[in-house]
Amino acid sequence: MTSSSAESVAAPLISPVLAEVVRSGFVEGRHRGSLVLLAADGSVELAMGDVAAPVFPRSANKPMQAAGVLRAGLPLSGERLALAAASHSGEGFHRDLVQKMLAEHSLTAADLQCPPDLPLDAVEAETYLAAGAVRDRVTMNCSGKHAAMLAVCDLNGWPKDSYLDPRHPLQELILQVVEEAAGERVAAVGTDGCGAPLMAISLTGLARAFRHFVLAPEDTAERRVADAMRAHPEYVAGTRRPDTWIMQEIPGALSKMGAEAVQAFALPDGRALAFKVDDGGIRALGPILARALRLAGVDSPVLSRVAHAPLLGGAVEVGEIRAAF
Repeated sequence: MTSSSAESVAAPLISPVLAEVVRSGFVEGRHRGSLVLLAADGSVELAMGDVAAPVFPRSANKPMQAAGVLRAGLPLSGERLALAAASHSGEGFHRDLVQKMLAEHSLTAADLQCPPDLPLDAVEAETYLAAGAVRDRVTMNCSGKHAAMLAVCDLNGWPKDSYLDPRHPLQELILQVVEEAAGERVAAVGTDGCGAPLMAISLTGLARAFRHFVLAPEDTAERRVADAMRAHPEYVAGTRRPDTWIMQEIPGALSKMGAEAVQAFALPDGRALAFKVDDGGIRALGPILARALRLAGVDSPVLSRVAHAPLLGGAVEVGEIRAAF
């Protein structure tokens, strides 16, 4: 390659370091990623990394999927609607409500097309296994979403065996919701870990979507989802999960994480943020989120709890994962 042609090739964007892994005072690792913070008026207040490039929001897409189910006519509310937007921990009250939602539409766990799994919460998983239970579709963290999707198919007479096909009427409606909320076209459609279609949008689009949900009029599907999630955060996540703590302790906050270290958040005044850690390191989510919320002007004791990510050595705390911006 000649020098002139080499100069014409753009260097790849290197994401900034969002978090450091510090053990015994020594930085042994770094988590890079991209983050965007929107001001109350929707303008970009802070952008780190490439916040315009499309990403898979993973389960941060779930509020939009739940809004699609409402638009399709399913009369969900309260805990049921929160569970439809959930990555639940697989605790007993989560599993019980999924079973009720299925039974209300003459469905069973066999109708779910999410894979069998153990509880997402590690403490709950130990209890679950100790009781002799095995991997189950109802226990899988996306089962509430799948139960709602099946129920609305039953309501509309839509095929249930293909409810995860991107060309299914429900999934086409969900794509429309995503594009409207994000204010941009979906860049790609993939398959999420639970088997559902997954729409790629930018981090800026994801932050805009969460902002749209909290600012939407009360009678809209988007606002109904946001209100249900904020009223019943334990059904969105679980008793030992940061999304739950944040929505319980920060008035009006809407918070949802996704696999591969994606996080989205919005406040009722329109402030919003979204970020993704490049290497998918979920362990870095809490410290990054707490720091970003402080930059957004949030002041709450829960941030210290969210930020706490200790490293152990010989069962003793010897370091931490900390925000680096």
